[in-house]
Amino acid sequence: MEEHNVSVVLLQEYDFEKRFDDQEAIQWMQQNWSKSFFFSLLYAALIFGGQHVMKKRKGFELRRPLMLWSLILAIFSIIGAIRTGWYMGNILLSNGFKQSVCDRGFYNAPVSKFWAYAFVVSKVPELGDTLFIVLRKQKLIFLHWYHHITVLLYTWFTYKDTVAGGGWFMTMNYTVHAFMYSYYTLRAAKIQVPRPCAMFITITQILQMLMGMIVNVLVYRWMQSGTCSSTPENIFWSTLMYTSYLILFCSFFYNSYMRTPTKRKED
Repeated sequence: MEEHNVSVVLLQEYDFEKRFDDQEAIQWMQQNWSKSFFFSLLYAALIFGGQHVMKKRKGFELRRPLMLWSLILAIFSIIGAIRTGWYMGNILLSNGFKQSVCDRGFYNAPVSKFWAYAFVVSKVPELGDTLFIVLRKQKLIFLHWYHHITVLLYTWFTYKDTVAGGGWFMTMNYTVHAFMYSYYTLRAAKIQVPRPCAMFITITQILQMLMGMIVNVLVYRWMQSGTCSSTPENIFWSTLMYTSYLILFCSFFYNSYMRTPTKRKED
């Protein structure tokens, strides 16, 4: 009885989800997806220009604004993971793994249609993560800003075509971000988080990239028989993106958690 009540709550479509016009959203993205290049260029100018401005200045503390920022993104990601995860779980259980990969109903189905668009649009405000790094004068690594720019460009590029595999990509990212931004919130609140938690988050990111590459291979394979709907162009850019992420995140994991710190030689 209790399990049934939980299912009813998860399946309930809220008013803002019900009123969301997915066709209008897709059409808007088809006409405006190239604006992602503008946001990316503006982002690059702000962060690298900001680093130059902050070079001779003292970093801002910004702990409380960062905690609030991370908390908002954590809540958004948790809700997104639950809503999209329920849809993908139902597809897996009722139609099997192949259908979950080739499914395109994710973009139009009740509940998931709103969260698919929210996911894509959220990649713009998420760029704000880097401003905190710049203003606090923390180390800005290549992986961080490269990941932000390429995710923004790819998600806006691919949403307009509602290609197969999107349900997996978005649900995985929502889930990883739910852990990641929750971790950032605790850190900003000066709550001690065990080191294995940070390792766990990086491992989930690596697994996300591996799964993304597997989904790409399957989409391409099943696309040949007409089962999956995608384009060679999309497969190419997605594979290139996930491969580069996998290499960079594995390198980050090794350097952060596995590599023995080198001792500085005395003069």
